[in-house]
Amino acid sequence: MDGPGLSTARRHPQTRTAHAEQTDHVDRTPADDAPAPQAEPDARPAPAGVTRRHPAAHSTRLSGLALGALGIVFGDIGTSPLYAMQTVFSIDDRAVQPTVDDVYGVVSLIFWSVTLVVTVKYVLFVLRADNDGEGGIMALAALVRSVSTTHVRRAALALSLGVLGASLFYGDSLITPAISVLSAVEGLEIARPDLAEFVVPIGIAILAALFAAQRWGTHRVGRLFGPIMVLWFLALIATGLPHIIERPGVLLGLSPTYIVAFILDHPYTAFIAMGAVVLAITGAEALYADMGHFGRRPIRVSWFALVFPALIINYLGQAALILGDPGAISNPFYLLAPGWARLPLVGLATLATVIASQAVISGAFSVSRQAMRLGFLPHLTIRHTSTRESGQIYVPAVNWLLFAGVLVLIVAFRSSQRLATAYGLAVTGTLLLTTILFLTYAATAWRWERWRIVLAAVVLGGLELIYLAANLTKIVHGGWLPLVIAAVVVTIMTTWQRGRGLITARRADLEGPLPDFIDELHTDGITRVPGTAVFPHPTKLTAPLALRANVDFNHVLHDRVVIVSVISENVPYVPHGGRLSIDQLGHTDDGIIHLTARFGFQDEQDIPAVLAEACGISDELDFSADDASYFLSRVTIERGAQPGMASWRKRVFIGLAHNAATPATYFRLPVDRTVVMGSRIEI
Repeated sequence: MDGPGLSTARRHPQTRTAHAEQTDHVDRTPADDAPAPQAEPDARPAPAGVTRRHPAAHSTRLSGLALGALGIVFGDIGTSPLYAMQTVFSIDDRAVQPTVDDVYGVVSLIFWSVTLVVTVKYVLFVLRADNDGEGGIMALAALVRSVSTTHVRRAALALSLGVLGASLFYGDSLITPAISVLSAVEGLEIARPDLAEFVVPIGIAILAALFAAQRWGTHRVGRLFGPIMVLWFLALIATGLPHIIERPGVLLGLSPTYIVAFILDHPYTAFIAMGAVVLAITGAEALYADMGHFGRRPIRVSWFALVFPALIINYLGQAALILGDPGAISNPFYLLAPGWARLPLVGLATLATVIASQAVISGAFSVSRQAMRLGFLPHLTIRHTSTRESGQIYVPAVNWLLFAGVLVLIVAFRSSQRLATAYGLAVTGTLLLTTILFLTYAATAWRWERWRIVLAAVVLGGLELIYLAANLTKIVHGGWLPLVIAAVVVTIMTTWQRGRGLITARRADLEGPLPDFIDELHTDGITRVPGTAVFPHPTKLTAPLALRANVDFNHVLHDRVVIVSVISENVPYVPHGGRLSIDQLGHTDDGIIHLTARFGFQDEQDIPAVLAEACGISDELDFSADDASYFLSRVTIERGAQPGMASWRKRVFIGLAHNAATPATYFRLPVDRTVVMGSRIEI
């Protein structure tokens, strides 16, 4: 993560550094010498002429990107038929009955929820609010902040809502793998009742394998995800369509009049049912969050061509089945299939839910990286698991924390039906926050007329507010879980952000102005020694602590001193020709040079490679990058009596700082030529 001495710098952490652990010293503090607090990838619109290069860009055909989107984007929402309808008919001691009016009312609620929230809101509108091709609630929050420069409170509120939405997403990331895999494996109870006692152990084994495989990445099996999900959606159609043909009257349930009748006949039951109907749109946020992987158009093509019709056909088939056999409410999804096909369907469903789990786990990795770049999390070790797909990353700390949480959930709840009670709040909270941020952005950046804002707020915001209210009734039955997770994550993020601000100010006092320090060197006549010393440092305004320490304690200065500031720009990639700029800092003959290296947020921030490039284009940097020594400034943070944070938050901040990744890792510094020089700051 960014060190406490940084402002909200955004960068792409580096990976696969063999020396990651070797360069870390006993005081594991945040990376102090890190990118400068310039641009954030989600903070401004992309410059003209810059094309977003998607990770899947090696498949240039729209069909290839659409197929890839099927395997990554739609895993979560695509597996909702496994448990959504079943949960609706099991709530509140089966308050929803398998009668014609109730079944039509439920299937109409599902259809219009998917249509309004997923199709209209996300696919048609929210996907347009991209930031250089990137999406997600934190990206949207940063977009709102960028267009609210004259409204400080609005900008701050937008970022706060983004943090809250991201925190709820972590709750979703815990619950989704557990409920998805359990709901798939529970099909064994239908196909082979004698295997019912093995459902939980099998689910745990599958998830253990899934989380263990994250270190190798999904790029090797990723190409299989699309075809598997195509087969899955075709299976949804194949199992649902025969029942619709048998009872075509179920198509009447698509009329919204049955929603009105359902609400008027059973207002309380309909309200409670809304808390379960929302399970049919879980994963809607993934359409937006994963836009950076495939682009807007492939996602839309996949949705309209296959996913949307497959989901509706399956839900209508389940409704028709329940009308013909009320006992099917026990597990309408698996009972759609004939007996001989149920066991193979369990296998296919398990594969689909593993893919759904993979998508949300990858989403948690991406959200974590966004939070790091925005300054809300310390810099964790991040590894790229694919040389072709930059979105394929692995964050070990997040991975194993998620796995531990998922295990606790499975052991505690033991069934998808019980987990469903805890699921809705995380989903509905994120949906509502996205709507608020989107409408704010549409009003500010797109200049939407007031009537459009009001209409969208009433229809979409009102619907999602009802979802949220209905799920609040589940708090005592497990709905508290995502709220607790969100509260913990919000506390961690805000504590880190506040602590970084305090450390930044105190560290700047220790560093002092760089021009004054250089003038002192000229006045004192410091002894020069052969060699090149490179000091990564976020800015040229202050002197690197490692440089000060070298002069104060060793009383020498290398013949050539290069201060390198890494700046993350608001584009995915910066061309090599426009990456570097050199500043002699007011003196042309002292051998002290400042080098600014600009990177896109998908570029590798490799300082040795930057120096090698600079040596080839400038006479002022006439040295071999392979012979340079690197000096890192590291700050040990201790708890003191200074005001600004509560004592318990200081402990949290110091704990996070001690577990931050070393800057040698993400700057790819050679371990045998890297020196760490430390200082101490009290918070």
